[in-house]
Amino acid sequence: MSNQPNNFDKRSKRPMTIASAMGELMQMFGTRASDADLVKRWEKIMGSEIANIATIAAIKKMKDGRLNITLRPSNPALTLQLSYMSEEIKEKINKYFGRDAVAKISFRK
Repeated sequence: MSNQPNNFDKRSKRPMTIASAMGELMQMFGTRASDADLVKRWEKIMGSEIANIATIAAIKKMKDGRLNITLRPSNPALTLQLSYMSEEIKEKINKYFGRDAVAKISFRK
Protein backbone atom coordinates (compact mmCIF):
# COMPACT_ATOMS: atom_id res chain seq x y z
CA MET A 1 0.00 0.00 0.00
CA SER A 2 1.12 3.49 -0.71
CA ASN A 3 0.79 6.53 1.51
CA GLN A 4 -0.65 8.63 -1.29
CA PRO A 5 -4.24 9.87 -0.84
CA ASN A 6 -7.01 7.98 -2.60
CA ASN A 7 -8.98 10.29 -4.91
CA PHE A 8 -11.73 7.75 -5.49
CA ASP A 9 -13.52 8.45 -2.19
CA LYS A 10 -15.02 11.76 -3.26
CA ARG A 11 -17.15 12.33 -6.33
CA SER A 12 -15.88 15.32 -8.26
CA LYS A 13 -19.08 15.95 -10.25
CA ARG A 14 -22.50 14.53 -10.92
CA PRO A 15 -22.97 11.66 -13.37
CA MET A 16 -23.65 12.68 -16.96
CA THR A 17 -26.10 11.20 -19.41
CA ILE A 18 -24.71 9.62 -22.52
CA ALA A 19 -26.45 12.28 -24.60
CA SER A 20 -24.72 15.14 -22.81
CA ALA A 21 -21.33 13.44 -22.76
CA MET A 22 -21.48 12.46 -26.43
CA GLY A 23 -23.75 15.28 -27.63
CA GLU A 24 -21.23 17.16 -29.74
CA LEU A 25 -19.95 14.01 -31.41
CA MET A 26 -23.49 12.80 -32.12
CA GLN A 27 -24.43 16.20 -33.52
CA MET A 28 -21.56 15.97 -36.01
CA PHE A 29 -22.99 12.68 -37.29
CA GLY A 30 -26.58 13.91 -37.20
CA THR A 31 -27.73 11.52 -34.48
CA ARG A 32 -30.02 12.60 -31.66
CA ALA A 33 -29.58 10.36 -28.65
CA SER A 34 -32.44 11.27 -26.36
CA ASP A 35 -34.87 13.77 -24.97
CA ALA A 36 -32.05 15.19 -22.85
CA ASP A 37 -30.42 16.36 -26.05
CA LEU A 38 -33.59 18.33 -26.87
CA VAL A 39 -33.46 20.08 -23.50
CA LYS A 40 -29.76 20.84 -23.84
CA ARG A 41 -30.19 22.40 -27.30
CA TRP A 42 -33.56 24.09 -26.64
CA GLU A 43 -32.47 27.63 -27.52
CA LYS A 44 -30.71 26.55 -30.70
CA ILE A 45 -33.73 24.52 -31.87
CA MET A 46 -36.46 27.03 -31.00
CA GLY A 47 -34.68 30.29 -31.62
CA SER A 48 -34.45 33.16 -29.17
CA GLU A 49 -38.09 34.27 -29.55
CA ILE A 50 -39.55 31.07 -28.11
CA ALA A 51 -36.61 30.05 -25.91
CA ASN A 52 -36.76 33.36 -24.03
CA ILE A 53 -40.40 32.89 -23.03
CA ALA A 54 -40.61 29.11 -22.44
CA THR A 55 -38.56 26.23 -21.08
CA ILE A 56 -39.24 22.51 -21.07
CA ALA A 57 -40.87 21.41 -17.83
CA ALA A 58 -41.38 17.72 -18.72
CA ILE A 59 -41.09 15.24 -21.55
CA LYS A 60 -43.20 12.08 -21.42
CA LYS A 61 -43.26 9.26 -23.92
CA MET A 62 -46.72 8.09 -24.85
CA LYS A 63 -47.74 4.52 -25.66
CA ASP A 64 -47.29 5.11 -29.39
CA GLY A 65 -43.68 6.28 -28.84
CA ARG A 66 -44.41 9.92 -29.54
CA LEU A 67 -43.72 12.70 -27.03
CA ASN A 68 -45.94 14.82 -24.82
CA ILE A 69 -43.91 17.96 -24.14
CA THR A 70 -44.90 20.25 -21.28
CA LEU A 71 -43.61 23.82 -21.46
CA ARG A 72 -43.33 26.31 -18.62
CA PRO A 73 -43.71 29.95 -19.70
CA SER A 74 -41.42 32.50 -18.04
CA ASN A 75 -44.56 34.48 -17.21
CA PRO A 76 -48.02 32.85 -16.88
CA ALA A 77 -49.48 35.62 -19.05
CA LEU A 78 -47.50 34.22 -21.99
CA THR A 79 -49.34 30.89 -21.93
CA LEU A 80 -51.95 32.07 -24.43
CA GLN A 81 -49.28 33.37 -26.81
CA LEU A 82 -47.42 30.04 -26.59
CA SER A 83 -50.62 28.11 -27.27
CA TYR A 84 -50.95 29.99 -30.56
CA MET A 85 -47.35 29.01 -31.36
CA SER A 86 -47.77 25.32 -30.47
CA GLU A 87 -47.88 24.16 -34.11
CA GLU A 88 -44.68 26.03 -34.87
CA ILE A 89 -43.04 24.49 -31.78
CA LYS A 90 -44.16 21.00 -32.84
CA GLU A 91 -42.79 21.54 -36.35
CA LYS A 92 -39.39 22.67 -35.06
CA ILE A 93 -39.07 19.70 -32.69
CA ASN A 94 -40.21 17.25 -35.38
CA LYS A 95 -37.69 18.75 -37.81
CA TYR A 96 -34.96 18.35 -35.18
CA PHE A 97 -35.75 14.67 -34.60
CA GLY A 98 -36.36 14.07 -38.30
CA ARG A 99 -39.72 12.37 -37.72
CA ASP A 100 -43.22 12.97 -36.34
CA ALA A 101 -42.00 12.87 -32.72
CA VAL A 102 -44.43 15.21 -30.92
CA ALA A 103 -47.99 14.16 -30.20
CA LYS A 104 -48.94 16.98 -27.85
CA ILE A 105 -47.68 20.29 -26.45
CA SER A 106 -49.08 21.25 -23.06
CA PHE A 107 -48.37 24.10 -20.65
CA ARG A 108 -47.70 24.34 -16.93
CA LYS A 109 -48.07 27.65 -15.13
